[in-house]
Amino acid sequence: MESSLQSLARRALAALDLTSLGEEDTLVHIESLCASAYTPFGAPAALCVYPEWVATCRAQLIDRNLLRVRVATVVNFPDGSDDSERVRRETCRALAAGADEIDVVFPYRSLIGGDAASAAAVLRACRECCGDSVRMKVILETGELRIASVIRTAAEIALDADADFLKTSTGKVPVNATPQAARVMLEAIRDRGADCGFKAAGGVRTLDDAATYFAIADELLGTAWATPDRFRFGASALLRDISRVLSGDASVDGLEY
Repeated sequence: MESSLQSLARRALAALDLTSLGEEDTLVHIESLCASAYTPFGAPAALCVYPEWVATCRAQLIDRNLLRVRVATVVNFPDGSDDSERVRRETCRALAAGADEIDVVFPYRSLIGGDAASAAAVLRACRECCGDSVRMKVILETGELRIASVIRTAAEIALDADADFLKTSTGKVPVNATPQAARVMLEAIRDRGADCGFKAAGGVRTLDDAATYFAIADELLGTAWATPDRFRFGASALLRDISRVLSGDASVDGLEY
């Protein structure tokens, strides 16, 4: 019989966005990321890479018959500008390259400065490009917003723009995902009917970390809510702990990106 820890590991793997957003990424590095998606325990939900690697990931996934693994990319990243035309161009190019999901950085500096309208305009531009068929995941950069009420305001602006996911962080700032920010975001999702998903990104490295975020979602939205269609981790380092538990081998050394 599978242990509760193994069940957690399988749940986390199915919700995992294996991510490589390094400035020094190379073809070899991206190919290694794609190879890591082929595990004996199942596949992750998605790969998340810079736009220039979208086509490579798609080809690699086809070669490995991982057709259900989605390819996500980032726009307005990591700075979160308030230039809606830039976001429109970047999103259209990413979609032309074959991206299934767009992770767009919320203009958090604009919101902090009191300009909510520019932030909303950026998200509308991205949503228009994505249409109804491409998931738009809005990165709030909660570690920079810091204050719960401001995080809640950002979440509500994203929900007003028909975000498909609220995501905590870029992973490029000192403070990334935290349980406190996750609770604020998940409460906003709950209060809007629970149709939007949630993604914890930045600093999620162990199954203990994953369990913390699953527990908040289960408490606020019910134990059946956090499926891979509505709950993700942007955390390649988490694969190491997942592999260790599911293989039963404490010596397993997973890849970190």
